[in-house]
Amino acid sequence: MSTTDSHPVTGQEFPSPVPPGTGWPGDPATADTPVARTPAQVARLARRATTTDELDAAVTVCRACPRLVRWRESVATTGRRASFADQPYWGRPAAGFGPAGAPVLVVGLAPAANGANRTGRMFTGDRSGDWIYAALHRAGYANQPTAEHAGDGLELRGIRIVSAVRCAPPQNKPTTQEKATCAPWLHRELELALPTLRSIMALGSIGWDATLRTVRELGWTVPRPKPRFGHGATAELGTPDGRVVRLVGSYHVSQQNTFTGKLTEAMLDEVIASL
Repeated sequence: MSTTDSHPVTGQEFPSPVPPGTGWPGDPATADTPVARTPAQVARLARRATTTDELDAAVTVCRACPRLVRWRESVATTGRRASFADQPYWGRPAAGFGPAGAPVLVVGLAPAANGANRTGRMFTGDRSGDWIYAALHRAGYANQPTAEHAGDGLELRGIRIVSAVRCAPPQNKPTTQEKATCAPWLHRELELALPTLRSIMALGSIGWDATLRTVRELGWTVPRPKPRFGHGATAELGTPDGRVVRLVGSYHVSQQNTFTGKLTEAMLDEVIASL
């Protein structure tokens, strides 16, 4: 099943899911971007990416996890929220958002089914995004405090946001195999970011564990015993070029944490100020 609706910012009509190269704001892919359909192809295309733009393009057309492909596309067609029923859904993996070479990297879990899976941009169009972008704006990393849709003018400065898994998973729970299949994208993100990277903020224990696992596999020095996740927890990671990158933990900006007060604006601001 496919639908065609008007983009809420540009007014242009798009089918759901959105094919690459059709003009969706910020879409890094084209009709010629190579598609990964197996874990081996994910690893190969990630290694081949020489720039962040190339990596982003390959990420957004990945089809290597059949369960995630079915889920994200079903949400984009038959599983929409009523409040977004008249909008096209991106329905593809979400690339990282933010400038290449940023000194700060934020690592989250995965796109939300009606958030980035709808808008095509990390933490955009959902309550988690309301929190993270407002905080980044207060800290001077974002030019505006809101993120409603790709094409709304939001820009990041000095910070880039990525996720451990690039497709929206059912119940926000990717399988172990899906996380492993997606891992090469994060590997390459860190390799490309390394020359200018100063610090990493891990959102939640999954972002924390994914970061530690990735840097260890890349040959970085990780303290032993393994650093434990917690809000405000820190760890110094030794890079292959002899520098130290600081890992900082934060409770995830999920509604479960923000609605209950487990994470407050002041707590989030304090962690971001330490990056």
